[in-house]
Amino acid sequence: MTATLAHVVHAEWTKFRTVRGWVIGVVVAALMPVLFALLVGVSSDQKGSPPVPVGPGGEPVTDSFYFVHQPLTGNGSITVSVSALRSSIPERPGDLRPGTVPWAKAGIIVKESTRQGSPYAAIMVTGSHGVRMQDNYVNDTAGLPGPVSAASVRRLRLDRSGEVITGYASADGTRWTKVGTVRVRGLGPTAQGGLFVASPPSVDGMGTRGSVSTAVFGDLRIRGRWAGAGGNWTGGQVGAESPSFSGYPRNTSGSFTGAGSDGSFTVIGAGDIAPAVRDTLPTGGTLGEILTGTFAALIVVIVVGALFITTEYRKNLIHVTLAAGPGRSRVLVAKALVLGGVTFAAGFAGAGVAVPLGERLARANGVYIFPVASSTELRVELGIAALLATASILALCVGTVSRHSAGAVTTVVVAIVLPHILIAIPFMPARVSNVLAQVTPGAAFAVQQTLVPYHQVTSNYTPYYGYYPLAPWAGFAVLAGYAVASLAAAALLLRRRDA
Repeated sequence: MTATLAHVVHAEWTKFRTVRGWVIGVVVAALMPVLFALLVGVSSDQKGSPPVPVGPGGEPVTDSFYFVHQPLTGNGSITVSVSALRSSIPERPGDLRPGTVPWAKAGIIVKESTRQGSPYAAIMVTGSHGVRMQDNYVNDTAGLPGPVSAASVRRLRLDRSGEVITGYASADGTRWTKVGTVRVRGLGPTAQGGLFVASPPSVDGMGTRGSVSTAVFGDLRIRGRWAGAGGNWTGGQVGAESPSFSGYPRNTSGSFTGAGSDGSFTVIGAGDIAPAVRDTLPTGGTLGEILTGTFAALIVVIVVGALFITTEYRKNLIHVTLAAGPGRSRVLVAKALVLGGVTFAAGFAGAGVAVPLGERLARANGVYIFPVASSTELRVELGIAALLATASILALCVGTVSRHSAGAVTTVVVAIVLPHILIAIPFMPARVSNVLAQVTPGAAFAVQQTLVPYHQVTSNYTPYYGYYPLAPWAGFAVLAGYAVASLAAAALLLRRRDA
């Protein structure tokens, strides 16, 4: 009588739970993420570090720039022309060289206050991306293209009507193009408005170097209830002083000069107004770093997965197992279901404890953890469980093909873990890292990704910093594809070879 798949699964489950070493291995795999999360949380101590600014949406932001401003009460507008935006990049202390900073910004802004993270809307010229309108750090709208110069002046205007801000741009001061209209909640009855210059770090290989930018403004006009009525502009740095200025000549510090009656200003600034990314917050952390114990758990489940089949070859029990049910492929599928189910449950339990425990300990020690929604946390925990389960099934299939536990374990560890170790090397070229994270089984580590890349922020968007080229479940699908192909190959060999 042919045994049903349910009967074979039950037999394999009974076999699995009666081998103490395999059960202990799965328990250890569940504990690894928890243990490493505990160690990471306890060993990290960054108390006293400056707080990370948080934007209106709760996201971490970079909010550091030079601001020439005065209060605007109620509705009003500000118009200005920009005839130059020049950037400099330091080569060594005291030595600046001209350079292009694509997202250097110079323009006009209306901001709730000078407090970091406060809501705002701004229209600006940029180093390489033309006119842009941005608001609340994460929103960006393109306007007129092309660089600014004395021969190609850009005129900008912001109109405020309550919480509604509209940005306009013009190449001649006559024909105006609306770039965008946004609602800035929490702007308050009196906001700060004026000119600004920001100059984000320049990405150089795997590192960044601070930059300084200078803008020339002219024909400044205001309408509405401005406290200074056109004069008495106040210049100052929003946020911490930029490290770009440290050790450089005095004239590179943030400042402004105004000619007075003709409404012209020269403003020098550094920093950025943008969402924070991983390498702009070197003291921060992610869920992926809390879950470093996944590596240890992965090796454990790979060993268990290989032994689940190779032990039968070593003890010459495979013929007894196959004789118990005439469907050889059915036996392999049953083993995969049992092994996958057990390791999935263990991985989900371990990650489910490790994530909140690691977050709480890290934050208690002053470590900033990039915030994620509860749905994202659940996705990461399910992803880790799926990663461990699929890796164990891959080890089972490779073990079926090789019939040797050491060879199977080595093969799977090299296929999954080695690529991820390589892409974690800081100086690995981005192109190589991205290829490894797309075509090898290590692509499955994308399930840990929680960071969002932003097109308006130049950064090192590589797996080393937690930015994977594939979406989380697409990365997992690469590993699943290897597992399915291995399962098919193992089933074919099992039918032909092990008679």
